[in-house]
Amino acid sequence: MRKPLQRIWRAAGPRDEQDAFRLTSTDRCSLQAQQVKMDRGGKAWNRRVQVERAAAPDGGYAWFILVSCFFVFGLTFGVVKSFGVFYVEIQRYFGTTAAGTSWITSIAVATIHVAAPLASALSSRYSHRSVVIAGGLICSVGAVLGSFGNNLTQLYLTVGFLNGFGYALTWTPTVTMLGMYFDKRRPVANALASAGECILTFILTPMFQLLIDSFSWRGALLIMGGLQLNLCVCGMLLRPLSNTPKSTCVNEAKADEDGLSRKMLLKDILDEVKSSIQEEKGEESSNQETSKKCLEETELEPSLAEDSTSLRERDIRTGVQQYVDYTLITNPRFMIYSMFGVFAALGFFAPSLFLVPYARSKGIEEYQAAALMSISAVLDLIGRVVFGWVANLRLVETVQQLTATVVLLGAVLLLCPLASTFYELAAFSAAHGLVYGATVAVHITVLPEVVGVQRLGSALGFFMLIRSSGGLLGPPIAGFFIDKMDDYGTGFLMSGVALLTSALFLLILNHMMRKDQRKKHNMETEKLQQTFRDEEKDVDMK
Repeated sequence: MRKPLQRIWRAAGPRDEQDAFRLTSTDRCSLQAQQVKMDRGGKAWNRRVQVERAAAPDGGYAWFILVSCFFVFGLTFGVVKSFGVFYVEIQRYFGTTAAGTSWITSIAVATIHVAAPLASALSSRYSHRSVVIAGGLICSVGAVLGSFGNNLTQLYLTVGFLNGFGYALTWTPTVTMLGMYFDKRRPVANALASAGECILTFILTPMFQLLIDSFSWRGALLIMGGLQLNLCVCGMLLRPLSNTPKSTCVNEAKADEDGLSRKMLLKDILDEVKSSIQEEKGEESSNQETSKKCLEETELEPSLAEDSTSLRERDIRTGVQQYVDYTLITNPRFMIYSMFGVFAALGFFAPSLFLVPYARSKGIEEYQAAALMSISAVLDLIGRVVFGWVANLRLVETVQQLTATVVLLGAVLLLCPLASTFYELAAFSAAHGLVYGATVAVHITVLPEVVGVQRLGSALGFFMLIRSSGGLLGPPIAGFFIDKMDDYGTGFLMSGVALLTSALFLLILNHMMRKDQRKKHNMETEKLQQTFRDEEKDVDMK
């Protein structure tokens, strides 16, 4: 007796969302035709191939990827956080407002987010290594050109746009590679890599202040451009994680011999199905019904010209999805998490930008004000490592841990205007750095849990794109309140309210994920009960 069609279906490969191929109605018919040929000739001439994502090594060369990501974090977001020391000097030099100067950092942060999907697509089309090297060169060019800027508009285009675009081309592919190389240790790996932002912020903030005092802000920007060439070295460390080929989904031997297209191959197979049905009319009725069903699906196919057009459209959609998985915008959990990112971005970047000017407005001298950023960076490092390790223990769900840290971060920012002396501001900087580090350590780790690691590259790009509105508007909105109230403390109040609002979306996401887990558990339980019932029926019949 011939094997059931379902068994052939399973042999062709799994049908979950992680498959590299999807079966259309025509493909199902080809599988049925393959079943007929196997029964008649005893061998299959059409072999199927799957391409599986290589297993994450969680060690070995993965540590070099982590080192590369460590320095990429430091030379991108570490530089963004250290830019507060340039802020005061540029504002004085051009005689502009707080909101006007803040657009430099705002444009850079927004460009990082907006260009992230492009960086993901370019990495898929070419390679992560080449994209990161190109991004490092663009960062360097942007900073060097910015040192010759004669007005704020030129700084917006160079230090803002060009620098931000280079950051996107370096940060997005490197973080994606880190997610591919680590699985079980991913929370710790993300925490250690993001620690580069803290350590380089600790080093760069006083160094930039020293360079500004020695060579002016123009000379400091020029040196910063040379420093960012090290991003190219980070890109050279990125070695691709090869996929494991298991099979191909075409009749390779026949295609090589006859030069037949995919459509002609399928047509040949369907002709064999028809002839096989006529020859095997005496077979079991179930097999006849299966073959007739295939013929009915075939008769519903459009004409050859129309079908070739639909094939082309499907190939185009598949090609686009290979580089940018636009179907993510239909994923409700991903969109809720992206809304969290928008409001979190409103409050993430403004405090780092305004902490030094706020301290200077309270009468604290330059190097003490710069030291506040270094204090924050040290505690930021501790927060990332410790809470990344805690997340790796899986004591609580990562979404719940992220929610708690975001609420604490918002509360700390609301308390900032109460600090006025150096020691009070040092205590605020320590608390802010610790909780900020705890938040950053896990917020990227949540993304693979929301969409799956196989879609991490596109998800990271779209997440950054959607979050860009918050990164763009956060510093200018804070600057607007500062100009209106003539008090830098109002910028911290705005940031705290934005972060508390973002925590509401995390609560919604947690509820959705718990609901999905319960639904999955109920389905598995029901399936198990059905299996027991079937076994009991078999025993009774015997």
